[in-house]
Amino acid sequence: QVQLVESGGDWVQPGGSLTLSCALSGNIYGGYDLNWYRQGPGKQRELVASMISDGRTDYADFAKGRFTIASENRKKILTLQMNNLKPEDTAVYYCNYQRTFPTWGDYWGQGTQVTVSS
Repeated sequence: QVQLVESGGDWVQPGGSLTLSCALSGNIYGGYDLNWYRQGPGKQRELVASMISDGRTDYADFAKGRFTIASENRKKILTLQMNNLKPEDTAVYYCNYQRTFPTWGDYWGQGTQVTVSS
């Protein structure tokens, strides 16, 4: 079993920065993606950034150039550095561990609220 706990959500003014963290516990193995998703008010959940097990990263278009996904401590800490935040970045941000090999697994954190407003 894998557990994910997000932290770091806060209120921030437009143009500000914030770093989210996700602590993963349990057995992280195989072929997997570590992802940050978000769900804004009245919107569907959307993928923000991904880190694949081989270290490659990928970003949604809205995140490119502003957000950076990274991991520490042998992938047990996943972070999302967010710069130049905009009001449309307001959302609950979720950490996700999705394993595709050798067995399927899909684990989520409880989410952390990010509010961007003046």
